[in-house]
Amino acid sequence: MVPRDDPPFSRPGASVQRKDRIDAFGASVLVASAAVLGLNQVMIKVVNLGLQPVFQAGLRSLCAILPVLLFAVLTRKKLSVRDGTLGPGLLIGVFFTTEFTLLFQALDYTSVSRASVLFYTMPFWVALGAHFLIPGERLTPVRVLGLVLAFSGAALALSGNEAPASDKALIGDVMCLVAASLWAAIALAVRTTKLAQTSPEMQLLYQLVVSTVLLLALAPLFGPLVRDLTTEILGIFAVQVVLVVAIGFLAWFWVLSIYPASSVASFSFLAPVFGVFFGWLLLDETITWRILAALALVGVGILLVNRKTRPRAAMVKES
Repeated sequence: MVPRDDPPFSRPGASVQRKDRIDAFGASVLVASAAVLGLNQVMIKVVNLGLQPVFQAGLRSLCAILPVLLFAVLTRKKLSVRDGTLGPGLLIGVFFTTEFTLLFQALDYTSVSRASVLFYTMPFWVALGAHFLIPGERLTPVRVLGLVLAFSGAALALSGNEAPASDKALIGDVMCLVAASLWAAIALAVRTTKLAQTSPEMQLLYQLVVSTVLLLALAPLFGPLVRDLTTEILGIFAVQVVLVVAIGFLAWFWVLSIYPASSVASFSFLAPVFGVFFGWLLLDETITWRILAALALVGVGILLVNRKTRPRAAMVKES
């Protein structure tokens, strides 16, 4: 899902004071959001111990529908499937379903650290696709350098695994990369179809509703739905739904309603950093030199890909 320029938190007729740069408070919210995203990978892996991954993903989508729907109603957002968005809406729902089937299953195979580095290559797939699909978003030399660094980081991560989480670690790594490309496909579909004319809340509801139906229907094909379920795991799942989906959703859209989208995007490099950190802190995962080097390459690549190009006229004026 790609944010639109209109303030998603505003009510009809209400004014929102937008800012042209990230201030200290906005930065703190963005850092906290990145930390939540990094922690999310850990929570998924832990809950996988009690719930089958695909079943967990379906339940999370189901539980997320209500808070998103309530938020849309309270902020008086238009929710309609008769505005020409049903077809692309179903399409991104299928993309979303496949993405989370791969990601949640991948965390059964590979470590949180590696999953974080590979899954958050998403901005590079978006930049690459936008070059061909979206006018005015062609790759610049700086962005190309960012892509090269990002792909180098992914290749380095895939080239060897000194501390595999399982004998299927490489399969999990590849699944994370494919999931990242599907996340990017959703973003590009939102930008290039009639979904661009609907609210972010409606875009998210398409993904949640379709994935709920498909994931819960497909879950029995992946083995027993319940593994070693405990009250602690149920509690972590509840925190995941509330913290990541509800509070995380509200915080993300509030930030986008106030600050420039390009500036917000530049903070995305922190999510894999937090993912690696929490994997080490909470799961005692080994952080190897390969992971650190890959993380550095991916992080710098994200910054370059999201770097805002200064208008040529402004550069001439300053000189």
